[in-house]
Amino acid sequence: MKKLTLLVFLSLAFSSRAQVTIEQTKHDNDIKLSTLPYYSFGKGIGMTSPDSLFQMNIRFRMQNRVTYLENDGESGAYDGQIRRLRLRLDGYVGNPKFLYAIQLSFAPGDVGEIKEGENINIIRDAVVFYRPNKHWNISFGQTKLPGNRQRVNSSGGLQLTDRTINNAKFTIDRDFGFQIHNMNEYKDKFSYNLKAAFSTGEGRNVTGKADNGVAVTGKVELLPFGAFAKDGTYFEGDVIREKKPKLMLSGAFQQNNHARRTQGQLGNDLFETRTMKSVLLDGMFKYNGWAAMASYMSRTTNENAITFNPEDITESNYAFVGNGFDYQLSYNTKKNYEIIGRYSIQKVGNDIETKAPNTKQYSFGVTKYIWEHTFKLQGEINYDTLDFYNGTSKNNWYVRFQVEIGI
Repeated sequence: MKKLTLLVFLSLAFSSRAQVTIEQTKHDNDIKLSTLPYYSFGKGIGMTSPDSLFQMNIRFRMQNRVTYLENDGESGAYDGQIRRLRLRLDGYVGNPKFLYAIQLSFAPGDVGEIKEGENINIIRDAVVFYRPNKHWNISFGQTKLPGNRQRVNSSGGLQLTDRTINNAKFTIDRDFGFQIHNMNEYKDKFSYNLKAAFSTGEGRNVTGKADNGVAVTGKVELLPFGAFAKDGTYFEGDVIREKKPKLMLSGAFQQNNHARRTQGQLGNDLFETRTMKSVLLDGMFKYNGWAAMASYMSRTTNENAITFNPEDITESNYAFVGNGFDYQLSYNTKKNYEIIGRYSIQKVGNDIETKAPNTKQYSFGVTKYIWEHTFKLQGEINYDTLDFYNGTSKNNWYVRFQVEIGI
């Protein structure tokens, strides 16, 4: 009688308002509770609530590297570091049309210098999206602006261990604001994307610096032969080995009104604001393991780029103006060994030619893709020449090994 009472009690408990159901499959002894989330495994680990009203995907990646470097006039040195350590969460809430993306960084070189009284820069992306259909994407929050191709691509999708010297100086990077994208990509016919952004112009994680200046960004992407396989415009190199030639041409323009920092969204603070204009042009080609990229970047200001401290006229800082070209060529073998060569040239603007050198950079690398860009071994040698206004020059070089892994 006691056993019968216990069975009745358990039956009532599982059929109560909690609505927890137990399902046992006919083919095995796997017991499933309907209130547990559903898990999926692909790019990261995904969890979906049983009512499909919530979904979250979890991903991480890290870059570990060791470098031997010699700068002109200095002794050689070794540097070992965790270059990047990222955690990404994305999914939707309530409806798959309402999405979110969060990305956090934890490596010291990725967060930036920690200063007393200032924000800790662990937040890279915190943005919500509304996608009414496959052609439109409206977002609000902090994320990458529709700028140059190499910056839009994840650092995990690079062929070499770092982006170019021009990307370091002329990119428009992340910002807080609204973005609207109109996507029109098709497999084997002419495609195009239109993108616009209205943002603060101050960069990521900036607080307490409200002003009347905003940044306006617009971009056009053209794909004459159709979309790349597996969103191939978002990673470098032809790891997919495109079966047909694919080409992308893009152009972006930004006007950052009353910018406070030396590189618009990046850099140290200026003593006076400057309105900056950036032009960013890119080309990407992939076919049968071959990949080529070329880019042009420039920045100008509405006034002289040099600003002075009103309390001490001997102290100055400047907006980094000028232009640069990048050229990159690679071949990926059928065994996923890739050889990469890159050449960059950077010319500073007339306003700052006494403050900063013109630079050339030569890079050569070999990458072994174990699991596409998510698990790879990278070796690189890099040589820089810096030509100064007074006629002197410096030559710096480094050799580096890096391992990237993630999900």
